[in-house]
Order: sequence, then C-alpha cells, then structure tokens
Amino acid sequence: MRYFVFLLIALSTLTACQSAGRYHQKVDSKPKFDYGDIDLTDAVPRYEPYRTINSRPYTVFGRNYTPMLDGKGFVQEGDASWYGQKFHGHTTSNGETYDMFSMTAAHKTLPLPSYVRVTNLNNNKTAVVRVNDRGPFHPGRVIDLSYAAAKKLDVISTGVAPIKLEVIHIDEAGYKTVGTGPTLAPDIPTRIAALPKDNVNSTITHASAQNSSETSTLEVTIEQNRPPLISEEQRFIQIAAVSQPERAKELSETLAQMYQVNTDAPLIKDLYRVRLGPIKTEQKAEKLIEELKENGFDNAFQVLVQAE
Repeated sequence: MRYFVFLLIALSTLTACQSAGRYHQKVDSKPKFDYGDIDLTDAVPRYEPYRTINSRPYTVFGRNYTPMLDGKGFVQEGDASWYGQKFHGHTTSNGETYDMFSMTAAHKTLPLPSYVRVTNLNNNKTAVVRVNDRGPFHPGRVIDLSYAAAKKLDVISTGVAPIKLEVIHIDEAGYKTVGTGPTLAPDIPTRIAALPKDNVNSTITHASAQNSSETSTLEVTIEQNRPPLISEEQRFIQIAAVSQPERAKELSETLAQMYQVNTDAPLIKDLYRVRLGPIKTEQKAEKLIEELKENGFDNAFQVLVQAE
C-alpha cells in the first residue's frame, strides 16, 4: 500500500513538471508587482562584436531561419509585439538573462547583439533597443519588445502596433550608420566659444600649425588692444567630422539637397567639419537639429564661429 501511494505521488510530481515546462506561466502578462517608475532611457548604441554562435541557421515550428551576418543598412516595417512576466529572468538566445525592465528586443534574423531604433507608426514615438533574443515567431510580427520598450512606445494596451525598425550600426572604428542613412565618422565636437560681449577689443587668432612631426593642435589666443570687430558671429550646425575629403563632399551635397541650406566642410585638426549654415536664428537652428536627428544625424549640434 505504501509503495502504491509513493508511486502515485511520484507520477503526480512528474506530470506537474511536464505541464509546467520551461516557464512558470502559461500566458504572458504585465509585471505581477508594482515596481514604481520604470527607467525608459534608450539603450546606448556602441560597438559590440557579433556572437558567431548566434549566426547559425535554425528551425522553429518547421520554418527555417538564417541570421544575417551584418545588420548595417537594415530597415524593416511590420508589427511589433511585446513579452513580459512569463519570460522575465529566463535565458535569451545569446545567453543573457531577459529583463523586461531593460530596453531590449527579440528579432528572428538580426545579428546578436544589434541596436535598433523602433518607431511606432501610430504615434511616431521612438525607442532605441538592444536586440539580444530571437523571435517573435508569430506570422506578420517582426520584433518582440521588452515590457519597458513597449511601454515607451505605447504598445502595452494594444499588444501589437505597426512599426519601422532601423539598425543603428557602429563599427569597431566608431563609424555610425542609422538605417539607410550615410555613414558618419566618430564625432569630435569642436565648439568655438563666443567672444565676451563686454570686451569689444577682443579678437581671436589661430596659432600657426605645428610641424608635421608633431600632433596638430588648435590654439586660441585672446589678444587685447586691437581694433573693434566689424563682423559678427555666424551660427552653423555641425553634422559630422570626417577624415576623407570625398566623404565630406558627398555628405555635404546630400545635406544641401535634403535641407536646401548652404553647407561647408572646413578642415580643422585634420578633420573635415561638415556643417549647415550659416543659420540666421537659434530657433531655426534648433528646429533644424530636430529634423536632422529624426533622419539619423544624432550628433548634430550648434557651433558659433567668427565671420571673416
């Protein structure tokens, strides 16, 4: 009799384990507890080598998938869904632990890890996420957002939303490409400070360049007792700093065509500073910077220079 009871208990335990499977929940849900305010700060793109083990072809539900070897220039539109409590704390496809409060996502074929800018086409809200998992495997869906990312994009209530995703690709040298946009060199901001308004006798002169065997530096010297300046400062928007003149010319022509604004690319400290301008007002410059960032030129900033 004791043996029979023991056998029933063992069988019951085994059946319970099999029905529970990998996850403790059968149906996904929002967080079970109120965690208060969630940090919805975008993921910060940086260079990360792809995990080669995640580049192998795989099969799910009888369908074969072949991951991309490089996500540069990839853009996709489709539906986004989200996943939360059921998967929280479990291992992702690249061996990390899924945290539904982090700005992450899952994609079927992007290299892991990848950084992606996701735009909700219903409300134009955007979020930058780090793709570290595989999925979703539901027809028509192109990306599965973490709970935090879905909250930022306002997808929680609808469950699914039409989106556009653009890969933010940064190579080992720091060159950055957003979607199908131009490749930008690492930005090295060189801001020229405005002259003191209370000293009309101040002028700025540039020291002569050092010889080629030394590192070139830009020296700013404030000289006193000079005639008053006749010209005024001019406002530009710097887009990028590139080392190749061909790339600077190409980017300048693209920007001039896109925004119908004059461009220039002066050579400063061995880099061509691609700029828009001059821009007449700060308000117009700020509006233009917003448009630039919407189109992937995330490093755009204002710079004041003395008119010659």
